[in-house]
Amino acid sequence: MKADARINADFSRRVVIATDRMFWMPSPEMGVERRMLDRIGGEVARATSLVRYAPDSRFQAHDHELGEEFLVLEGVFSDEHGDYPAGTYVRNPPGSRHAPYTAPGCTILVKLRQMPATESRRVVINTRRACWQRGGSDAHSRLVLHVAPNGTELVTLERLNAGATLPADDCPGGEELFILSGSLADRESDYGAGTWMRSPAGYRRAGMMAEGGATIWVKRGHLPGA
Repeated sequence: MKADARINADFSRRVVIATDRMFWMPSPEMGVERRMLDRIGGEVARATSLVRYAPDSRFQAHDHELGEEFLVLEGVFSDEHGDYPAGTYVRNPPGSRHAPYTAPGCTILVKLRQMPATESRRVVINTRRACWQRGGSDAHSRLVLHVAPNGTELVTLERLNAGATLPADDCPGGEELFILSGSLADRESDYGAGTWMRSPAGYRRAGMMAEGGATIWVKRGHLPGA
């Protein structure tokens, strides 16, 4: 990959991608493919990607100078620290190192080089065993995965029952949203499972209805310009 690769690198623009329509692109490691959502840099890059590992594949040991954050979407992701089944959320802080592999195969949503250098705590959460809390209504529940010490960055999983609405909201620090299951709709379009959205700092998100219910991963308050 070119050292100056730039994919959706203008963070002042809103981006909506139906990721299931993207091609899988090969990585430097056999059996590991990627769908690149945003990226600045070459193989060492500030990046947001979907990464798919074939059964019995692995990635060479590497450092995470500015951290790594991922959610296991399918299968079981592993490294020398443990096994992480679907639904596991992990934050590997700046300066961490690991050698990923998988036995059955897996797919992850991963963000690289997007943590402050001061972050030091490793986080592993099995979201399928965690206790969810009430969200904005009885039809909306939330699981908090990460809150920055200064309160600006918030990462959550959110569930909306059938017919519930994710209310309109200001995004002074920007927002990313990935639909894990179900679908959402606003006045502009319908968004199915696998849709990734990135809204810039200062954007106001319209209310979004989950006609048949939805589960979403959401990250707020972290984008440049915040």
